[in-house]
Amino acid sequence: MLTRMTIGSIAPGVQVYTEHISAAEATATVRVLIYEPGQRTRLPSGALLWIHGGGLVTGRPEQGNDICSRIAADLGIIVVSVDYRLAPEHPFPAGLEDCYAALEWIHHGSHALDIDASRVAVGGDSAGGGLAACLAQMAADRGGPPVRFQLLQYPMLDDRTALRRDHDAILWSNRSNRFGWEAYLGHRLGQEDPPSHAVAARRSDFAGLPPAWIGVGSIDLFYDECRKFAHQMRSAGVDCELYDVQGMYHGADRLAPGATSMATFMAEMITSLRSALA
Repeated sequence: MLTRMTIGSIAPGVQVYTEHISAAEATATVRVLIYEPGQRTRLPSGALLWIHGGGLVTGRPEQGNDICSRIAADLGIIVVSVDYRLAPEHPFPAGLEDCYAALEWIHHGSHALDIDASRVAVGGDSAGGGLAACLAQMAADRGGPPVRFQLLQYPMLDDRTALRRDHDAILWSNRSNRFGWEAYLGHRLGQEDPPSHAVAARRSDFAGLPPAWIGVGSIDLFYDECRKFAHQMRSAGVDCELYDVQGMYHGADRLAPGATSMATFMAEMITSLRSALA
């Protein structure tokens, strides 16, 4: 049963509900937030599974109230945000499996939710963007629910960035990045290669993956890995748009949303999703 929530920072006309769904472990559940606009432009509508950031070690879906409710309102679609388990208490693959359970739940409940199962995208910011990319790979490899599009907001894609000594950034530093990756992978970086689906950029074959939009700033710690990831996707024949903003740091859209460049950044992100789910 869906339970209505009353929380702030929600776009006008959007209702937010909470639901607990079955997890990979039979005895566990995963909490999800469901953002539903008052008017959906087309029924059944498309949907977005959103995965919050937090370096794989912190965060909760409520921190995405603004972006999730805005996307729901602007596009007239359902947005589902997943409260996945966090490292180090729950290292890989716990959090990713929770996201996969949410993707399956959307598809299995598409009729009840009035969702077109062929128009389901995955997306997220920072660590959530990296998890979204891994989720698209996992779904493809398992022959699981189809993913229409990847919406990746300055995604955390490559553990090898944390091994660089010539590279750092403000807000999300390489020190923090190293801690997040080691907590998630359960070992010190450089000791062993991560398992399949743990690190999106470690994939060897990108062919057949869903198209993607990647947005990142030029002074973001993840700038180089995002550019490389986009190149890998394109080289494999996957449509991937890279939208980079000069002088943008990690999370600048949240700290300075009124800046013209940040308003444009968000508009470009939402436009890409609108086109993908049309």
